[in-house]
Amino acid sequence: MALTMSAKSVSARAQVSSKAQAAPAVAVSGRTSSRVMPAPALAARSSVARTPLVVCAATATAPSPSLADKFKPNAIARVPATQQKQTAIITGASSGLGLNAAKALAATGEWHVVMACRDFLKAEQAAKKVGMPAGSYSILHLDLSSLESVRQFVQNFKASGRRLDALVCNAAVYLPTAKEPRFTADGFELSVGTNHLGHFLLTNLLLDDLKNAPNKQPRCIIVGSITGNTNTLAGNVPPKANLGDLSGLAAGVPAANPMMDGQEFNGAKAYKDSKVACMMTVRQMHQRFHDATGITFASLYPGCIAETGLFREHVPLFKTLFPPFQKYITKGYVSEEEAGRRLAAVISDPKLNKSGAYWSWSSTTGSFDNQVSEEVADDSKASKLWDISAKLVGLSA
Repeated sequence: MALTMSAKSVSARAQVSSKAQAAPAVAVSGRTSSRVMPAPALAARSSVARTPLVVCAATATAPSPSLADKFKPNAIARVPATQQKQTAIITGASSGLGLNAAKALAATGEWHVVMACRDFLKAEQAAKKVGMPAGSYSILHLDLSSLESVRQFVQNFKASGRRLDALVCNAAVYLPTAKEPRFTADGFELSVGTNHLGHFLLTNLLLDDLKNAPNKQPRCIIVGSITGNTNTLAGNVPPKANLGDLSGLAAGVPAANPMMDGQEFNGAKAYKDSKVACMMTVRQMHQRFHDATGITFASLYPGCIAETGLFREHVPLFKTLFPPFQKYITKGYVSEEEAGRRLAAVISDPKLNKSGAYWSWSSTTGSFDNQVSEEVADDSKASKLWDISAKLVGLSA
């Protein structure tokens, strides 16, 4: 067969093909798509990506070692599960709340943290910066805005041989100033696709691993937000969370009306709605799976982390004034480090092992099981949310 491609072109494509077949810890920084691609086009693109490329070995050059190779020894377990430290997966562990929770767990010497992040290098640098001991963590690539990435992460984690005692769904995107919606690789509005649907698929795919946790006290934690709870002062700041009749989600949150309630896009509301969905999902998991599996399902609001990277896309004036406002006016300010300790407690403290709880903190009494909003407590709507979400992520027909 005649070879019509140039050596340079073949080499480049050979490297792409090689990387697509790389070992479990794939060092690819995830990126979200800003355009909606129809399902047929997505299927076609997926089909093309899986088509093997036959090239002449004499002209193809071997790819340079990837960053994943550096972390592969840490990602793969060296001893049987029963001899390993307790293991927690934390999504979005390269910054903010997730990073500080990882730090707090690692500092106990009793936990190994799998940092599930889009960017290997950022996660490694962050872990070193906060002083996490070598060997107390490993890094696996996860981009929650891609359902394929979620499935690949689960496959990679299972192949690592590591046990799973806690799953922490922490990562989130917040686009309060966005005028136009952004979309995931699967065509969903970015906030609902990442914060809710990505985590929904992840938790369902890892339920069996959690059920078989060697520590016999498995926990699944999904981070909520006071801004989605309309029974609070913060939750009543417009625009208020409201999932409506879920018509937008049922339609696949289309580009024309990408909100879960089928209305026009609002970046701040999209985040709040996604957090309502997260808290409803926790309640559904508790009702559906706790008795049969023994898994503790809980949500939490760790306090107002006023200086978090979650606000990176907010207006500069807000980022300047919000921290002192929380410190001196509302008194609700919580540092990232303190918030991380609180999340770590919900992951590991025997006293916080109540399934179905929504944990909050008081400056005087400490942790307590808080009351959720009327919408979050609407189990009929939550069941509908579950059924729609399961279809959208491919868990049901």
